[in-house]
Amino acid sequence: MKVKILATLSISLIIIFMLSACKSGQTQPEENVAIKVAAASDLSLAFTEIGALFKEETGATITFSFGSTGQLADQIENGAPFDVFAAANIKFIDQLKDKDIIIPETQTTYAFGRIGIATLPNQLTTIKTVEDLLQPEVIKVAIANPDHAPYGLAAKQALIEAGIWEQLQGKLVFGRNISDTLALIDTGNVEASIIALSLYQEGKVDFHLIDENLHAPLEQSIAVVNRTNNEELSKRFIDFIIGPIGKPIMESYGFVVPE
Repeated sequence: MKVKILATLSISLIIIFMLSACKSGQTQPEENVAIKVAAASDLSLAFTEIGALFKEETGATITFSFGSTGQLADQIENGAPFDVFAAANIKFIDQLKDKDIIIPETQTTYAFGRIGIATLPNQLTTIKTVEDLLQPEVIKVAIANPDHAPYGLAAKQALIEAGIWEQLQGKLVFGRNISDTLALIDTGNVEASIIALSLYQEGKVDFHLIDENLHAPLEQSIAVVNRTNNEELSKRFIDFIIGPIGKPIMESYGFVVPE
């Protein structure tokens, strides 16, 4: 009788051990793990949505810092503790790569952006093209600072290509980044803002795309910063952005996501 009991207990312990081993081999959510992502302001809506879904899948938390690409690049160069950098212009990632600050093989073009003219709904003055910005009723026009904001540089290029940059000098107001530029139209401080398509929300502003041939392509690049302590999770986030869950979300905000 005792032998049977011992045999039964032994079999039970073996089964429990095998089940535990199987569970330990499965991919578990990475709870209590976090990464910090420096991201261009045009990504604020799309990345916030993607970040929530990434946490659902992995259990990992993402802390985003949205701002001007140029200013974020400066912060990273000066030691800011970010794991991932999502730039609005590939040249900023290239510059950090040249300085051995990012992991080269992680660099990925994750999207191409578009710009357009935003105005308040029911505004008396009709503004659909860059040439419409010359109307006397348009007192102020906001663009992101072209010195460090890629979307601001694209706006400047479009205005130069259209031949109206010099004529608009007395009207221009520079936002710190593209989100700040949108805020200037939201608050009624300007009659028009040139913003990212990705920040356009129907009903809040009217929006008209600017011909993409008027400016250089807004090729947006992302990479893992080499100071990270979470390289694999950071790579996984990049893959998530352009994967089957992230890609449709990016496209819903007007980004063109390359294959």
